[in-house]
Amino acid sequence: MPRHTPLHPQHLAAKAKMVDFAGWEMPIHYGSQLEEHHQVRRDAGIFDVSHMVVLDLTGPGVIDFLRRLLANDVARITGKPGKALYSCMLNERGGVIDDLIVYFMDDGWFRMVVNAATRDKDLAWIERQAAGFDVDIRERDDLAMIAVQGPNARDKARAALGETLEPAMALDPFFATECGELFVARTGYTGEDGFEIMVPAGRAGEVWEALLGADVAPIGLGARDTLRLEAGMNLYGQDMDEDTSPLESGLAWTVALEPAERDFIGRAALEAQREAGVPRRLVGLVLEGRGVLRAHQKVITPAGEGETTSGSFSPTLGRAIALARVPAGDFDACEVEIRGKRLPARIVRYPFVRHGKPCIT
Repeated sequence: MPRHTPLHPQHLAAKAKMVDFAGWEMPIHYGSQLEEHHQVRRDAGIFDVSHMVVLDLTGPGVIDFLRRLLANDVARITGKPGKALYSCMLNERGGVIDDLIVYFMDDGWFRMVVNAATRDKDLAWIERQAAGFDVDIRERDDLAMIAVQGPNARDKARAALGETLEPAMALDPFFATECGELFVARTGYTGEDGFEIMVPAGRAGEVWEALLGADVAPIGLGARDTLRLEAGMNLYGQDMDEDTSPLESGLAWTVALEPAERDFIGRAALEAQREAGVPRRLVGLVLEGRGVLRAHQKVITPAGEGETTSGSFSPTLGRAIALARVPAGDFDACEVEIRGKRLPARIVRYPFVRHGKPCIT
């Protein structure tokens, strides 16, 4: 039986098309994925992301533990209450177990959000690595999470939630704060401004309805995927996994190799890969002409073959775009094999879209 978030009744009432996602019954759209995509780019939309896994890590050993566990260094954010850090959690081979966000709240408390599809393996790995550290790990399944995204998202969220949200209105990007019972972060997965709001599960429906009342439209997982792809944001299990390193996945910026004495899990493998030369890189593709880009299509380059990892029609650009892992090398054109035909594509730097504006020509 699929699991249901606290907002399941609201999705059914809105006649959402429901699908299985990582064991959860979730809305893929509420009528038109295309219209929902444009709604977020042009105005504001709300997403139920309560299937994501929220963990509270507490105790006097939590900083030392996270500096060992994560490829990025939480020392960068300590002393800045509410500051968020994006990182990968690696295995000893340097492969990505999961990507996540961690928030520094105080020296004895960090909040972490990991992916729903990797919940079981993540928890098992984290608990195993915590042995020997004075740290407590608590899954916060008493919380729901709602994302409000779009150029008008913050103003409409304030209109919906009133004075409760005032402390969050002054947040810089990638910071969070507590607003009464709400935990509000200025983060997201769309390339637009907005908030991700953690709320007690019993109040999720109330907050959702208040946002709907402020003319914020519900958005499904389908538009969430095209939005994040346009924004050049990786999806775990497609753009990186346990057999690819951050260096091969466009995520070298999330790896903190300084200070040299910090021995995080996977460090030796990454250093060896960098020394030998990273063999593959993640690039953006724009199809030159008509066609549909999807994951797992063959990419032919002057340096050898690669593969698309994520692909879709971009509603904002009106063109087919993709992320692809290709051999290292200096080239800016390739071909993609689609239904037995090789179609030309251009290699570009992503993101493809930022804050609603095209980043490519």
